[in-house]
Amino acid sequence: MKERIYTIPVTEAFGQDCECPLCVLEKKMENDALEYHLGPAMMEPDSRVETNRTGFCARHFTKMYNMQQNRLPLGLVIDTHMQEQNKIIEILYHKHENAIKSEAAKGFPDFSLGSKNSASLRFIDEMLQKLGTLSGTCAVCDRVQMSMDKMLDVTLYLFFKEPDFRKSFEASKGFCLKHLEALLRMLKAQYGKGRQAEFIRVLMPLQIEHMKRVQDDVNYFTKMFDYRSQGLDWKNSRDAIPRSIEKICGPCDLQR
Repeated sequence: MKERIYTIPVTEAFGQDCECPLCVLEKKMENDALEYHLGPAMMEPDSRVETNRTGFCARHFTKMYNMQQNRLPLGLVIDTHMQEQNKIIEILYHKHENAIKSEAAKGFPDFSLGSKNSASLRFIDEMLQKLGTLSGTCAVCDRVQMSMDKMLDVTLYLFFKEPDFRKSFEASKGFCLKHLEALLRMLKAQYGKGRQAEFIRVLMPLQIEHMKRVQDDVNYFTKMFDYRSQGLDWKNSRDAIPRSIEKICGPCDLQR
């Protein structure tokens, strides 16, 4: 198979003994994105504009903080992000402030439901929309998703075009359910029914076999706590719980 720079990460991931090669890729993409936002992104105006607007999800804020690198870059990103968000929130409140104060001065009973045309309700709706939008954005998540879309595209391309890669695909242990869904969505969007059928014919027996294998490991793990199992070999079940969670959910930060 002729290697190209964009195929190397995919072929390397499928060469590993793991429950989901796409999880291997996603973890790498995530780590690269975290390091990027704490490093080169600091000097890129477009990136700072993005992080000022989107911020980061709680998971990625936690990961960046826990990386224990120089915290100045993280502090600078948080500083300008909060400046922008504080300004937006302040403007939003001042837009309705006088009308809200007027409504407050009228002293409505506590049990009175707000009018659909009240300034207070309009402010609440606008504020909820703003907060909801902000809570759903993350610069790291966006970067990882963009990278993973490319990796999914390459995976399907190699499956159909490269016989050596197809052998690696068929020798894999299937995928987590998150990446199974992602693969099927990409397949649906980019290929016709003939290619769809060809891919599904290979994918699903593989997926079913290895989902059952992991479930069997979990089942065996639970039986090892029965007094009648004392002295028996744990076989491949000792790490069955974290493997099963990752098989269901995709990449997780599980303590092993």
